Amino acid sequence: MDMEIDLSSLGTFNTVFAALFSKLGVPIKTMVSAIVLEEALYGNVTVEPLPLGTSFSGKVDRHCAHFFGVTISDQQAQAGIVIRVTSAMRSKFKLLYFEKEAHGGYGLTLQEESEKTGKVTSAGMYFLHFQVYRMNLTVNVLEMAKDPEAAFFKSLEGLQPCEVSELEAGTHTFAVYGDNFFKPATYTIEALCANSYEDTKGKLKEIESKLLAKRNDLRQFEVEYKKAFAHYQEVTNRYSHEKQYVAELLKQRNHIQSSFTINSSVINSKEDASSSSSAPILNGSPSVKGKSIKRKWFNLNRRDK
Repeated sequence: MDMEIDLSSLGTFNTVFAALFSKLGVPIKTMVSAIVLEEALYGNVTVEPLPLGTSFSGKVDRHCAHFFGVTISDQQAQAGIVIRVTSAMRSKFKLLYFEKEAHGGYGLTLQEESEKTGKVTSAGMYFLHFQVYRMNLTVNVLEMAKDPEAAFFKSLEGLQPCEVSELEAGTHTFAVYGDNFFKPATYTIEALCANSYEDTKGKLKEIESKLLAKRNDLRQFEVEYKKAFAHYQEVTNRYSHEKQYVAELLKQRNHIQSSFTINSSVINSKEDASSSSSAPILNGSPSVKGKSIKRKWFNLNRRDK
């Protein structure tokens, strides 16, 4: 789970194998192609300008990258910058941030994986002068594999702080890297200045703070929950045992009470009585082998008076 795979170096068979695991929900960590990183490091890439307040839609081949230059002023840098990429086709991609090297090339500094958010996949970088966190879903997937019911308590353990929280004035280089297994990735990239999003910034900062506090709460709550759940299992097991025990005592009680009788054969003859009572009766007389037993009447000599 901690290994990163360079899909560009895999053959067709291994790529299909990785794609199948990804479809099954296994998070496969992929790395940016070494060719892309080398071309960027030597400055052999084309950087298209992306003015603030605009967007660009395109399609990038797998294991390739489109580079964009975003120029910001001091005032815009102070207000905060947001770079977001979305894909209505739910393509897999990476949003990359490169810093200018002294020799003129670009070195990879940050990368964000695309995630499914509703009907699209998206990734964003937020340079808003306060700590923003990314979610590492791999942590929760591992916990769900071990104990799906307890995975909730680990759902916020994947929060990781983003390394850069602000940008200086100047031109900054971003890239969209195609991370699909077999086909190009369609995307829309936006560059925004946060000066008109003060309320949104405040809400995001508040939510980030609440998530951190809730992560600590869940750690404590997990301990309490496990104790309560263990006690619950204990009392439910006792309930089943007590129910069975009471039923057995009542059964024994009924058997003992039924033994108080003058005719000791009453109990044993119940089955015989029930079987004999089932014999059919015809014309008010018991039958034998299906034939009724007729009583014999004898004629008596009467004296006439």
